[in-house]
Amino acid sequence: MNKEHIGGDFNEFLDGEGLLEDAEAVAVKRVIAYQIAQEMERDHVSKSELAQRMNTSRSAVERLLDPANRSVTLSTLEKAAAAVGKKLKVELSS
Repeated sequence: MNKEHIGGDFNEFLDGEGLLEDAEAVAVKRVIAYQIAQEMERDHVSKSELAQRMNTSRSAVERLLDPANRSVTLSTLEKAAAAVGKKLKVELSS
């Protein structure tokens, strides 16, 4: 049986289904949330302490760090980054 590759790549599939932009946005959010969690761990910062630094609730921090939560705003990500001593960088690319 010949198992020759047919079709395009996964990004082409997602694009064809109209899902690529959402998938990329979720992936970017997950990476940023992971990086914030890593900085918290490195500096021994609890979720409660991060919430205090961000002037928000612990439940908001839970949503921020939840990889499945897609409703986090750029403003929230920026506050979280600042709370762990980092800057959020957003740029357009081709």
